[in-house]
Amino acid sequence: MKIAILSRGPGNYSTKRLKEVALARGHDVRVINHAECYVTVEKSRPVVRYRGEDLIDIDVIIPRIGQSITKYGTAMVRQFEMQGVYTTASSIAINRSRDKLRSVQILARADVGIPKTVFARETSDLDDVVEQAGGAPLIIKVARGTHGNGVVLAETRKAAQAVMQAFYVEGVNFLVQEFVAESAGEDIRAFVVGGRVVASMKRQSLDDDFRSNLHQGGEGSIVKLTDDERKTALKAAKAMGLSICGVDMMRSDRGPLVLEVNPSPGFGVEKVTGRDVAEKIIEHIEQNAKGIRRKDRIGA
Repeated sequence: MKIAILSRGPGNYSTKRLKEVALARGHDVRVINHAECYVTVEKSRPVVRYRGEDLIDIDVIIPRIGQSITKYGTAMVRQFEMQGVYTTASSIAINRSRDKLRSVQILARADVGIPKTVFARETSDLDDVVEQAGGAPLIIKVARGTHGNGVVLAETRKAAQAVMQAFYVEGVNFLVQEFVAESAGEDIRAFVVGGRVVASMKRQSLDDDFRSNLHQGGEGSIVKLTDDERKTALKAAKAMGLSICGVDMMRSDRGPLVLEVNPSPGFGVEKVTGRDVAEKIIEHIEQNAKGIRRKDRIGA
C-alpha cells in the first residue's frame, strides 16, 4: 500500500518508527508535512496539493497532527477522507478529542469515569465554580492544551479564584477539575490499537510536580493494568471514535478516571515496555484499510 504519514517532524521518534516498520513490511511510505499542504475544492474533485503535486495516489494516511495546528491539520485529513483515503484517525475524532470540554462530555455520556469537571469562561460565580468542582485544591486548565501545558494546581480557594479571574480577564475558556490526591504526580497511559491495549506504562513525576507527562520530565515504568482499567481504556477509545490512541487515566479510590484520549500519542511507551507499538499499528492498517469504512455517528 501507499502510506502517507502526516507529520511536521520527520525526525520524530514516532514518525521514524512508523516509517521503518511500514517499509520493512513492504509498503511505499512518505512523510508529508501537513502544514505545507493545501487544498483545491471544486465539484466532485477533492484534491490535496503538496510541494507542487496532487496527492491522489495514496491508500492510507496516518495523521500525526500536533495540538497547535489541529484545525488546519484536520482540514487536510478531511480532504483525504473526501477522496476515500483510509485514515487511522478521522478528522472529526481528532477535533473532538482535542477539545477538552467536548471530550469529557462524550466520555461522561458513555459512562466512562472522569474527574468531576466544571467548564466556565466569564462567570462571576467563582465561589460556586469552586464548590461544584469539589473545593480546593483544584486543577484548572485551559480548554485546549497539551503535554501538561496550560494546567495549574490551585491549592487553596483563594488561589483558585485568582487563576480563574486571570482567565476571565483574558477571555479564556477553562475547565476546573477535582484534585485526586491519591494519584497526584502519577498517571497511566494505555496505548490502544484496534480494540486492544497493546502497551501500558505508569508515568511518575520526578519532583513535586503534580503533572506526570514525560514532556514535563516525568519518568515511565511498566505497569500491569487491572481488568477495570483495561475495560475503561477500551471504552474511552470507542466513545471517542479512535481505533488508535493513548488513553491517560488516574487511579482513584473510586476506580480509574480518564484524563485524556490522545489521537496521536507519542511512542515513549515502546522505550519503556519494549513492546513494538509501531508494528501493531501497521498490522491494524493492513487488516482494515481495505475494509468498509463506517460512518461516524457520534457527532462533531
